[in-house]
Amino acid sequence: MTATAVRPAADRLHFTGDQEADRLLVSDPFALLVGFALDQQVTVQKAFSGPMELRRRLGHLDPARIAGTDPAELDKRFRERPALHRFPGAMARRVQALADAITEQYGGDAGRVWREARDGADLQARLLALPSIGEMKANSIMAILSKRLGVELPGLAERLPRHPTLGDVDSPEALTRYQEGKRAHKAAMRAAGKRP
Repeated sequence: MTATAVRPAADRLHFTGDQEADRLLVSDPFALLVGFALDQQVTVQKAFSGPMELRRRLGHLDPARIAGTDPAELDKRFRERPALHRFPGAMARRVQALADAITEQYGGDAGRVWREARDGADLQARLLALPSIGEMKANSIMAILSKRLGVELPGLAERLPRHPTLGDVDSPEALTRYQEGKRAHKAAMRAAGKRP
């Protein structure tokens, strides 16, 4: 087990426009991972507001308790109006699978994913092993951990994407620029006949 060096971290991520939700993403590692699980076909603001809203609906954001929740009950909570996601059933299953993995592999402590990583390659492998976390999401998480949350690991900087990610968002204005750039990139890919 390796102790990861940590620099002083940001007090919040500027992803939602809600200070409490933005702070939760920093204070609760599982909330950050849930936000990434929800970050599909919705805005960044909607995806990363999801962990706070789920905590309000459940009264907690404990991975072990979420993993043990009756799937029908969790689905119902995701569907409460306004729905937590445009695909509430699928996302309820994803979040429950993520909670189960964090509970089984990390004793319910999502922060262990990066605190116990030996280096950048190990961190990337740990993230990719989690349900709902693919290469793009893993890269963004690593950028956030390094650039916003002060995590330092050997070889991490070399693994960070060279293109803008959510790790570069340090203000509401930076989020707007990030989203505009992402839309322009997708439009250019479509114009070139490629799938974004």
